[in-house]
Amino acid sequence: MIATPMHHRAAALSDIGLHRRENEDRFVCDDRRGLYGVADGIGGLPHGELAAATAIEAVERLVAHSAAERAAQDLEAIIATANGDVVQQGRQVSPLYSIGTTLTFGLLHGSLLRLAHVGDSRCYQFRSGRLERLTTDHNVESDRRLRNVRPDREVASDRNRAALTRCIGQWTTPIADLSEHETHPGDRILFCTDGLFRSVDDLELAAALASASDPTRTLRDLIDLANRRGGYDNATAVLVLLD
Repeated sequence: MIATPMHHRAAALSDIGLHRRENEDRFVCDDRRGLYGVADGIGGLPHGELAAATAIEAVERLVAHSAAERAAQDLEAIIATANGDVVQQGRQVSPLYSIGTTLTFGLLHGSLLRLAHVGDSRCYQFRSGRLERLTTDHNVESDRRLRNVRPDREVASDRNRAALTRCIGQWTTPIADLSEHETHPGDRILFCTDGLFRSVDDLELAAALASASDPTRTLRDLIDLANRRGGYDNATAVLVLLD
């Protein structure tokens, strides 16, 4: 398949928030390779920042050593390698508890966006006034909704509803959600960790993306909004504007 060239501008921003001692989020924003994504180290486990950094570094390394089209076809292998690297790091620094992270990244090749996703970070696509979430959260709450469990019976009262059901750093390689999406000029692609989307709702995200002309400014405004609403978590986002 011949990729249709498309001009795009991208930016990334990460903020520690107002209550955390460390920023355990990491991101990749590589225009040359069309590689974008985020990772959110699991706060309930030690060395979340190391887990996130290790996962992102594995993705960058593997994509850098592959042609764009081949890398996009090998997303499952990239996930497996990232998981193995995080497991190995965990054995060294935290043999009793292990370490873990979310990982959501995409390769933009021509007009085609290929996604790999594990955990509860997100990727959104905004087009013609409509915001669409391209990923499904891998957590207890989302899984129960998919199984039509009544919220008043379990989800609403479950303190662990945000607990991940899949992550990078598991002993066995997690099943990643892999998907392909056509992009058009004018689209906006947003990758973000839960520190952003749990404080800024979909309508507000859509409004910000609708008026986005400077990706850095848009991300700064969104993360500032999350901080004004408490800044309870690290917030990280990557925004790609397709022209």
